[in-house]
Amino acid sequence: MSSVADFKQEQQFETFSYLPALTSDEIRAQIQYIISQGWNPAVEHVEPEGAGRNYWFMWKLPFFGEQSVDTVLSEVEACHREYPDHHIRLIGYDNYTQSQGTSFVVYRG
Repeated sequence: MSSVADFKQEQQFETFSYLPALTSDEIRAQIQYIISQGWNPAVEHVEPEGAGRNYWFMWKLPFFGEQSVDTVLSEVEACHREYPDHHIRLIGYDNYTQSQGTSFVVYRG
C-alpha cells in the first residue's frame, strides 16, 4: 500500500503542469493558438528555487505582432540553451484586456 509520501511532490505552475509534458507538436499548437488570438508571445525564465515568485526574468521583449511559430519557438529554445537549468515559460499577452491570455511552462529546470 502506497502513501502520499511515496509520490514525488512537484511544484505546479499553470493548468498544463497538471498534465503530462507537452510534446513538440503540442507546444507548436499552443504557439499557433497564441498567434491566432492576436496575442503577443513572450518568453520568461527563472531558476527553480525562485519559481514561486510573482515575477520571472524576461527573455528579450515580447514579440509584438509576431506571426511565425518558428520564430517564437526558436526564441524559446535559445532561452533554454542559455539557461538550461531554469524553468522556461511562454506567455501570450492580450492587448485588449491588457493581461495574460495564457501562460505555460515549456521547460522545467
